[in-house]
Amino acid sequence: MSALPTATVVVCVYTEKRWFDIKAAVDSVLDQDVTPLETIVVVDHNERLRERAEREFGPLGVVVVANDKKQGLSGARNTAVELASGEVVVFLDDDAAARPGWLHALLAPYEDPDVIGVGGVAHPKWPDGRPRTLPGAAPGDPNATGELDWVVGCTYTGQPTERAEMRNLMGCNMSLRAEVFTRVGGFAEDMGRIGKNPLGCEETELCIRARQAYVADGRNPRILFEPRAAVDHRVSDDRVSWRYLLRRGWAEGISKAAVSKVVGTGDSLSTESSYTMKVLPAGVIREAKERNAASAAAIVACFGVTAAGYVRGRLPGATAHVRLPAGRNTGA
Repeated sequence: MSALPTATVVVCVYTEKRWFDIKAAVDSVLDQDVTPLETIVVVDHNERLRERAEREFGPLGVVVVANDKKQGLSGARNTAVELASGEVVVFLDDDAAARPGWLHALLAPYEDPDVIGVGGVAHPKWPDGRPRTLPGAAPGDPNATGELDWVVGCTYTGQPTERAEMRNLMGCNMSLRAEVFTRVGGFAEDMGRIGKNPLGCEETELCIRARQAYVADGRNPRILFEPRAAVDHRVSDDRVSWRYLLRRGWAEGISKAAVSKVVGTGDSLSTESSYTMKVLPAGVIREAKERNAASAAAIVACFGVTAAGYVRGRLPGATAHVRLPAGRNTGA
């Protein structure tokens, strides 16, 4: 077996309120059995947090920098991409802690030259057990999934349980070859989170854009889901409420509309079609049979507001602000 590619691990941060999560994330990277070429912490327009991170992590060899681009997660990631020296750029959320063997599991599939991206599992760490707003078939199992776990940035029911190809990576726990960013540009800074704003889908858009570009070049790009690359993703109290569920669903719908605008409806909704036709109805039926009316209603309500958000996002002018970053060969 060939040697693993070199890796730059990136943790983007924005608030001191997550300090203990940030420290756990960075420590989990430094504790891996594979040593990254470099670890970069990008601080999103928060000088006080940048100074604290520099004091804490600088002596450990971690590179701490300020986001010098548009405020938000996409801008912070693009800042790191420009600095990264590794052959693979790995992204870990600031409220996620990698499990042992995580980095090795992410990097091993790159032995295949067709692989351009690899993502892993994110297990939710609930504040007080699985909530009714985010139901699952095995609510007592900390490693089990639920139909709506994507709402809190975690692996959800319907995703593969073994290594498999997938359309796009999940931002909490993902990696891409550095050449992808050279080829197609970075994350679209008009998408993605800014603080607690739940808009997203910038990872989906980038993966689709990358696949389309590589296929146009006559290549066979592969994006893989590797369940052995696992992280624990903390879920805060405010994200298990009905208010957040509906707000997040609405934002997801609008975000999907923005993705459809720039990469086409077929590619942008290919995964969602199976999910809405099979996974969601099965979840509703299960919860109804178990007389969990609130949980069944949560699935229906989340789908409804997501669909409504998508319709809203498709209206003229709704996503007119979205622009793509320029890549070497995109013609942008």
